[in-house]
Amino acid sequence: MTSHNTGTREEWLAARLELLEAEKELTRRSDEVARQRRELPWVRVDKDYRFETDGGTASLAGLFQGRSQLLVYHFMFGPDYTAGCPSCSAIADGFSGSAVHLANHDVTLCAVSRAPLEKIQAYRRRMGWSFPWASAYGSDFNFDFGVAHTKEEWEAGTVAYNFGEADMRPAAGQEDALDAFTQSIVGTDWQTYRREGPGMSAFALQDGTIYHAYSTYARGLDGLWGMYQWLDRAPLGRNENGFWWRRHDEYDSQ
Repeated sequence: MTSHNTGTREEWLAARLELLEAEKELTRRSDEVARQRRELPWVRVDKDYRFETDGGTASLAGLFQGRSQLLVYHFMFGPDYTAGCPSCSAIADGFSGSAVHLANHDVTLCAVSRAPLEKIQAYRRRMGWSFPWASAYGSDFNFDFGVAHTKEEWEAGTVAYNFGEADMRPAAGQEDALDAFTQSIVGTDWQTYRREGPGMSAFALQDGTIYHAYSTYARGLDGLWGMYQWLDRAPLGRNENGFWWRRHDEYDSQ
């Protein structure tokens, strides 16, 4: 017998209507936050970033693909990784379908990683994805937008991420375990893995000028992680205990 609270249909409906009010308030608050997000001042982007894409070398303007808005997902796939980050991969599983709709609404969705293009293309084929994905290998782009960190930052214990600074070095005694974990998922040690970070950035292109409109990191990416939106509505919620997700081709059964 379940240990969860049970009740009659009438009791359920009364509780559900109370929850509905909270959900409506959350929706209204979300709409207000979205309005504030849109009203952020735009910052002109003057640096000449270069990327490698399926169609050859492209500028940041080229990533827009003729549209006026660009959403970049900063996908954790460093030059020394043997595969893309499993967490970023779980998020990206929802991109291909969304990218088609966004493209028909004047918005280009594109992932950007520091891995060489050949690695990106091979991994995208493995995952069966079709969304645009560019390589920023050798570029300052990921550093400038807060998702790649220098060796000097790491060694000083002041990695700049999520609008603050953090020491991402392992605590004493944890180095071997973390290195073993990251070797198992991306083929690198912890430092090499975590000197990359996830994030997304939004850009606008108007009258030939590119503007940076928005960036978010860490839990700010929750809304893009489709499976969690489903889990938040499942009877047991996220019900997590550690790193439970895998790349979609690594589960025993699907």
